[in-house]
Amino acid sequence: MSWLFGLNKGQPEAPSGLPVPPPPPPPPSGGSSGGGDKPKDKWSNFDPTGLERAAQAAKELDKSRHAKEALDLARMQEQTVQLEHQSKMKEYEAAVEQLKGDQIRIQAEERRKTLNEETKQHQARAQYQDKLARQRYEDQMRQQQALNEENLRKQEESVQKQEAMRKATIEHEMELRHKNELLRIEAESKARARVERENADIIREQIRLKAAEHRQTVLESIKTAGAVFGEGFRAFVSDWDKVTATVAGLTLLAVGVYSARNATAVAGRYIEARLGKPSLVRETSRFTVGEAIKHPVKTVKRLKSKPQDALEGVVLSPSLEERVRDVAIATRNTRQNKGLYRNILMYGPPGTGKTLFAKKLAMHSGMDYAIMTGGDVAPMGRDGVTAMHKVFDWANTSRRGLLLFVDEADAFLRKRATEKISEDLRATLNAFLYRTGEQSNKFMLVLASNQPEQFDWAINDRIDEIVNFALPGPEERERLVRLYFDKYVLEPATGGRQRMKLAQFDYGKKCSEIAKRTEGMSGREISKLGVAWQAAAYSSEDGVLTEAMIDARVDDAVKQHLQKMDWLHREDEAQTLTPPPAGATGGGGKMGFTLPLSEAPQAQEVVAPALELNTEQEWGSIPPSSDLDPSAEGKSAIPAEQDCEDAVKEHSLTKAESLAQPAASTDSEGKIEKEDKTGSSPPKDGTPV
Repeated sequence: MSWLFGLNKGQPEAPSGLPVPPPPPPPPSGGSSGGGDKPKDKWSNFDPTGLERAAQAAKELDKSRHAKEALDLARMQEQTVQLEHQSKMKEYEAAVEQLKGDQIRIQAEERRKTLNEETKQHQARAQYQDKLARQRYEDQMRQQQALNEENLRKQEESVQKQEAMRKATIEHEMELRHKNELLRIEAESKARARVERENADIIREQIRLKAAEHRQTVLESIKTAGAVFGEGFRAFVSDWDKVTATVAGLTLLAVGVYSARNATAVAGRYIEARLGKPSLVRETSRFTVGEAIKHPVKTVKRLKSKPQDALEGVVLSPSLEERVRDVAIATRNTRQNKGLYRNILMYGPPGTGKTLFAKKLAMHSGMDYAIMTGGDVAPMGRDGVTAMHKVFDWANTSRRGLLLFVDEADAFLRKRATEKISEDLRATLNAFLYRTGEQSNKFMLVLASNQPEQFDWAINDRIDEIVNFALPGPEERERLVRLYFDKYVLEPATGGRQRMKLAQFDYGKKCSEIAKRTEGMSGREISKLGVAWQAAAYSSEDGVLTEAMIDARVDDAVKQHLQKMDWLHREDEAQTLTPPPAGATGGGGKMGFTLPLSEAPQAQEVVAPALELNTEQEWGSIPPSSDLDPSAEGKSAIPAEQDCEDAVKEHSLTKAESLAQPAASTDSEGKIEKEDKTGSSPPKDGTPV
């Protein structure tokens, strides 16, 4: 009820939740004002109006009939105020406690920070102490190392001094020993010389006695040996049985030695001919020990393989296919009946299937095949004849029969009369002609050439059948395109083991279109075209072969083929129409140039009368053999040993050449390349012999 009396009227109440500040401390006693003035000052500012209002209010309340309720209400308000005051006191106490807790927490936080700082300081101090300890240890190690180096240097110096002293001692000792040795040798030499001088007569007598005794011993030995050998020889000669046995034993020993040596050589050659492969053979299907060891699985498969169709995988025209099938059937029946094989010449442009058919023919007939190239013969030189004989000896030892395929045969089977070939190649050609002069039931000879007109006439005489492998026609090209499209494109794309896919388009129609565009191309070129398709698919990012990629490769192949044909036509025109320059090799024929086939009959009609006329004129001008001077050089003389008919032919041929061309065609050195039958060299001035 302080408000009733006017107390605390102007003081604001403290907000709830905040601690009530403590009352101000009383002023200190004994100030400047005296103690007797304090009660007066206290009541001097007292306002009695409050009491008056209170008394007036109390009287009014006593008069009111609601005084009791008002008193109760005042009590309740006072209690409420007291409760509020108590709650504020509790809040103040809680705030004080919270403040104490915050102070404790702050103190703990400060203590923790202090501990952390102390820990950091301790760690820094420990690190610094460790650093100092390490530095001290390093300083100690450096000092110790320096001390050790100093001790080592002193030890080395001491050792060097000791070594020098020992060396000087040894040198001095050796010098003294050498002097003593010289003195000893000198003394011994003097003593020995003195003894020899004193005993010279005794020594001479000893030498004389030893020589006489040795001579007597040698003479007695000779006499004894002569007597023993003489008696033995006399006894050996007198006993004819011993003489016969000795002679027979020596004879058998000599025969055994020479027989063993020759038998070893023969056995070696036999084994080489049976098991070894000649050096000229590049590829063969014949079983050899070396191939069996290197490729055992392949050898077993080859032994178990059955005869195949001769035309399997070979695309030819119907007429040519019928003909080569007849050849294959005849060859197979010939082998089964052990008849004589026929020699075949296969000619035609490159890449038309000659080599492939030769292999298929051997497999179809159950024969072994061996492939050799004509270009390997010329580098053999002097060993060419031996190598050629080895090839045919090896071929004759085949039990199944051998198909000997000579690829590019025109490289060494050239004409011996007109072509420029070396003596070694000529001898090799003669050996080849000797081994192929008769039909054989051991081997079959198959020649392949792009220029069969260059063959020697003796080679043509040994050919039983000639097969022309021409370029494929439209139907054959379509079959080839489909074959290689399946082999190089469809099979890898459907196999699933390779990174290759094929776009969707009409494959059959595309193959027919490609066959029309590849006119004039060989089977090998079409095969390379299939490989180009496969390479194009592998080179693409996604591995898909599209129709555009196929057309691009076909366009490239056609352009390349046309370029090759252009080069070939230019070369043919140059060889046909242009005479060879001076100093060039006469490869254009006897007239210096090559006529086209269409003009050959007219040229022969012109040249033949001239040959006959000159032959008749020159027939009577040939002098008798007694008038010829064999020592003359550079004149038109015919040797006495040469046949008359050959001389006439050669002389007439020379005249025909002079009519057709004033200047004879020369070789690269400007000399006539012509040899007579006797093997004499041509004259150097270019005059015909």
